[in-house]
Amino acid sequence: MSEFDEKEMQKHEEKYEEKEEKEYGEKDRSDPVDSMVWAATLVWAGLLLLANNLGWLASLQIRATDLPFELPFEPQLWTLFFLGAAALVLIGVVLRVVVPSYRRSIMGNLIWAAVLVGIAIGNWSVIWPFILIAIGISMLLRGVFREKRW
Repeated sequence: MSEFDEKEMQKHEEKYEEKEEKEYGEKDRSDPVDSMVWAATLVWAGLLLLANNLGWLASLQIRATDLPFELPFEPQLWTLFFLGAAALVLIGVVLRVVVPSYRRSIMGNLIWAAVLVGIAIGNWSVIWPFILIAIGISMLLRGVFREKRW
């Protein structure tokens, strides 16, 4: 390899590293998905607390016998909060997968959603398989949507 080729290669690598660092920093600032999920979670918590304080949650009285299937949890205030928060995190995951400009690793969010469901349901023997499934799905999606960097 000639000296010119080595210098050209080094220049290209430096330019690529600068671009990568700049893109990472820009993505963090211009990524509203996490902000929207946290804001929606606060709104969800406020709505639930308001509904509880006004007695609306107690008047719902969802009983497991009224449903055609068995619920693995009691529909109480905090259970509904954690399930709603998990749903909002999963909506953020879907946005990250669907919208290319917001695409980044979703494994942490999938695991966080599984933890929130685990807290809500309180049955970790059911949640651990979902965490493994979330890791597998994240790895599959990363392979499908990986950008080729040549």
